[in-house]
Amino acid sequence: PTATIGAGPGPGPEPGAGPGPLCPEHGQALNGFCCSERRLVCAACTGLGGRCRGHRIRRAEKRAEELRNKIVDQCERLQLQSATITKYVADVLPGKNQRAVSMASAARELVIQRLGLVRSLCESEEQRLLEQVHGEEERAHQSILTQRVHWAEALQKLDAIRGSLVDMLTHLDDLQLIVSQVGVRTPQEAEGILDPKESEKLNFNEKCTRSPLLTQLWATAILGSLSGTEDVRMDERTVSPFLQLSDDRRTLTFSAKKLKACADGPERFDHWPNALADMSFQAGLHAWMVNVQNSCAYKVGVALGQLPRKGSGSDSRLGCNAFSWVFSRYGQEFRFSHDGQHEPLALLRCPAQLGVLLDLQAQELLFYEPASGTVLHIHHASFPGPLFPVFAVADQTISIIH
Repeated sequence: PTATIGAGPGPGPEPGAGPGPLCPEHGQALNGFCCSERRLVCAACTGLGGRCRGHRIRRAEKRAEELRNKIVDQCERLQLQSATITKYVADVLPGKNQRAVSMASAARELVIQRLGLVRSLCESEEQRLLEQVHGEEERAHQSILTQRVHWAEALQKLDAIRGSLVDMLTHLDDLQLIVSQVGVRTPQEAEGILDPKESEKLNFNEKCTRSPLLTQLWATAILGSLSGTEDVRMDERTVSPFLQLSDDRRTLTFSAKKLKACADGPERFDHWPNALADMSFQAGLHAWMVNVQNSCAYKVGVALGQLPRKGSGSDSRLGCNAFSWVFSRYGQEFRFSHDGQHEPLALLRCPAQLGVLLDLQAQELLFYEPASGTVLHIHHASFPGPLFPVFAVADQTISIIH
């Protein structure tokens, strides 16, 4: 509906109130509200030729009453909101605070209790292993003492036999020597004395220090924080033409077709999708992490620098020669390979990340899954030279994490 605003009867200004604002266009009192343009208007604005003619017009008093009612409603809502907040602060937050304090105290006790059990277990394992080491040392020492006594007696016996033989040579003439039967008996007396031979019983058995618990805790301590890992990158001179290397030299992506940009060289693998790192390790403890979640066909491990690079034979295929030691995945099959010997590994799930630990002092290569804290495989070997991290991928992408 359209209302016409005139000078007829209607609510006037409050007693004592001054004249209201005037229309800047017509100079008349602003006593209406245009709902279309959302502004105050005068009678001329809504009349013939006026800017708001035909618009929906409300009297200013009605519009003000609506606004007052809205403000009252807002005040009531704000008052209710304030009451709710006041009640929450007074009744709920103290309980929340008390519960937080209680739960924090329980959490501290849980941490202390569990770490106490771990500490106790570690101390027990330490004591057990040290006792095993001491026992093995005593056994080897006793074996060596027994051997000393045995060979001392053998030497005395040999010296006696030798003295007897020398005495024969000195005191018997030719005929007496021929007639004497001692010369026949003497070799028989010496037959029971054998030459010393190497025996494992005389060596300290390093296996006495092997402990699944210690190995898992040790691997978790090293690989649990990436700050302890090496900054391993690929040597682009070795990267196969079937692999694309990222700009940061940490990611390898498999390509079914040879990349034309790869220039051949003596260091480059020309058939198998392999790559060596740009660093090698000759002593100490080293660790690195590889993201393998996107690939269903890869190899990760270590290799000697003399690993052949050319041809499709086994001598340049990782794990199929004496120069490489690798953990591999083909579909849902996992295995550890070295020198053509492939050891199947039973994994409950496919690792998304693979940690590699190389302890050259202990001559140990370990593969580890950080997500579950599981040691996937341990290999003990006498590595003959400096070892390079080595990688192969025949599906999607693998990346070194740092």
